[in-house]
Amino acid sequence: MTALVVFRVTAYVRSHRAYQALLPVLTVLAIVHGNRAPADSGATALADSAVLVLPFLAWAARSVLDTEPDQQRVVSATAVGSGTREVVAGLLAALTACVAFAALAFGWGLAWGLSVLPSPAVTLAAAALHGLAAVTGLALGALTSRAIVPSPALSIMGLLAGYLAMLLVSASPVYWLTVPVTAWMKAATAGELTARLPVLAAVSLAWCLAALATYARLRRTRP
Repeated sequence: MTALVVFRVTAYVRSHRAYQALLPVLTVLAIVHGNRAPADSGATALADSAVLVLPFLAWAARSVLDTEPDQQRVVSATAVGSGTREVVAGLLAALTACVAFAALAFGWGLAWGLSVLPSPAVTLAAAALHGLAAVTGLALGALTSRAIVPSPALSIMGLLAGYLAMLLVSASPVYWLTVPVTAWMKAATAGELTARLPVLAAVSLAWCLAALATYARLRRTRP
């Protein structure tokens, strides 16, 4: 299965699809971190970057899963011994791309976005947010991949609608009804990121796991 993960990541890079996410991510980071954040706004700047690159992480995950032709997925499932292993390999390959772009966003923020490095606790919390963004991007990208939504137009609209729904719902008092991305930013702005991170992370991971379970269940009935 490891060989299939490497094969899919390599195919994603060699097909130049990686640039479809890389260029927008670099643009967003250049805008967000155009001016170094002051000492008391480091957590806010890092949280903002985690949220703003999220749709491009989802795009990356979707692109990794869509790189192979539909018929190749059947061949891959045969090669690794089962459809379940093929699905897991695809998700791991997509997660690899998401983590790489999330790490780029986090590293850019630390290197060029802050005038003063935040405390170790805030830095770890911000790193956790970028990790949550990677998992959230994986979930959203998987649910809008070609195996689930065959129409490219509907897939793109679904990805954008899902991201916007997260922003709107998580800005309300019922933020726990979705991945609370807006709540991430609010907590960072209020200086409460480290205190609220356990709850926000638990809600975020619960929704991501539910989405990935839905993806896996849907893939059982689709090639």
